Amino acid sequence: MDLAYSEEEEAFRAELREWLAVTLPQLPPRPDPADWPGRRAYDLGWQRRLYDAGYAGLHWPVDAGGRGATPTQHLIYLEETERAGAPYVGANFVGLLHAGPTIAAEGTAEQRARWLPPVLRGDEVWCQGFSEPDAGSDLASLRTRAVRDGDHYVVSGSKIWTSHAEVADWCELLVRTEPISADVPKHRGISWLAMPMDAPGVTVRPLRTLAGSTEFAEMFLDEVRIPVGNRVGEENDGWRVTMVTLSFERGTAFVGEVVACRRTLTALAAEARKNGRWDDPVLRRRLGRLNAEFSALWRLTQWNVSEAQHTGGVPGTGGSVFKLRYSHARQELYDTAAAVLGPDSLDLGREWNLDRLSSLSYTIAAGTSQIQQNIVAERILGLPKGR
Repeated sequence: MDLAYSEEEEAFRAELREWLAVTLPQLPPRPDPADWPGRRAYDLGWQRRLYDAGYAGLHWPVDAGGRGATPTQHLIYLEETERAGAPYVGANFVGLLHAGPTIAAEGTAEQRARWLPPVLRGDEVWCQGFSEPDAGSDLASLRTRAVRDGDHYVVSGSKIWTSHAEVADWCELLVRTEPISADVPKHRGISWLAMPMDAPGVTVRPLRTLAGSTEFAEMFLDEVRIPVGNRVGEENDGWRVTMVTLSFERGTAFVGEVVACRRTLTALAAEARKNGRWDDPVLRRRLGRLNAEFSALWRLTQWNVSEAQHTGGVPGTGGSVFKLRYSHARQELYDTAAAVLGPDSLDLGREWNLDRLSSLSYTIAAGTSQIQQNIVAERILGLPKGR
């Protein structure tokens, strides 16, 4: 892609900057991190402002409710909202970054009309019901069972690490519609369902993280009835649909965070100058190397987003390259933050330190680094599968 910005793109940037300058001071105070109903209301309120201004789903296809923006406009949007300190998607990230794009790519016209507008308007929140206690990185081993009963599936099982289940209206749910057997390998027999979270038989139990937050939950399903019409894709074709979801999760869902990390890096350099640690040449080299690292990741992001534009909006295997390197670079960034902060790095009240704790999960979330290495080896380098 052309990495230079055209006059039209710079005009878009100026328009967006002006809107942000007017809109951000009007936002209410951010709620307490532990106030999930308050966080939901705040995040969806921001989404509604974006929708009313024409910035919601900016890069989504027009027939999916988006603006059909170019990849470069999408990247400008991410740059400017992060640099202005605008709210992130927050509780709405599964709907906007995972489920919504999957439904836009794989759903029927009726499904797109039902589920996409409420996501873009900020009316409904989605959560992700993929992992299970015995099926994390080996996701195809999932055992949550869906038995067909007329026009419904009857679903029983459990999920874990269910992102934002505590405030969600819908869940992108993976179920097994055909048991594993000698004739049915584990990657087959899986279906992708949209489950209403208020359905009878759904129980949510929050999980507390190392940082004290509860954005994840266990979810127990006891004969939950889900309409067959809520299945995205064909029955037993859910693994292919899941690969579409994971492509979005690994390929484009983290792009805003790269800009945020670059902003954090600038703030770390300023803090080092302020507290005298800038005089340490080793620390300066670490900061310089990280600056080069995140600059390269931003260029890779540009390439991935551009590639997705030419493949029906679905990111390719370059997303695994990005996810692999970004996960480790983020951990290195916050390890360096601890070196800059010194004893203050023990203060969990500082946002940087909470971010450092959360960075530990990035080599696991959205597919472990080992999984990403396998994808890169097999699908990009053409190496044989390991035994």
